[in-house]
Amino acid sequence: MRIAVASDHRGFHVKGKVIALLEQLGHEVTDFGTDSPQSVDYPDYALLVAQAVSNHEVERGILVCGSGVGMCIAANKVPRVRATTCQDEVTAEMCRRHNDVNVLCLSADMLGEQMVDRMVEIWLTTQFEGGRHKRRVDKISEMEQGVSE
Repeated sequence: MRIAVASDHRGFHVKGKVIALLEQLGHEVTDFGTDSPQSVDYPDYALLVAQAVSNHEVERGILVCGSGVGMCIAANKVPRVRATTCQDEVTAEMCRRHNDVNVLCLSADMLGEQMVDRMVEIWLTTQFEGGRHKRRVDKISEMEQGVSE
């Protein structure tokens, strides 16, 4: 799978570990930065990954910042992106099963390395269930286009 990854300065070290895991699992990774722990603005990096996902340059994206929340808010401004933060294995699985989440946003400050690894693996291997969930995801897509019933 082609996966875009980025972080701000607070997520820089976790991003490196996530990239190593993804490569170990055989995925093709595009690293959109940041390239150091020097202070940067997270929306700049969220936009790069979200655009790559939205334009189908990659299948999925992973973003890392202090809480995961800022990256999530920024990424969700881009059409066709369904980004969420996850705190545990259950949210990592359910966001894929029910919401077809294509950008995973992680906290560098609140998650341990083993939890991050496990969540990434679950998120990558869990399939979207479709069915009634597809109808709901389709409604979200319509909202992005300014269409409402």
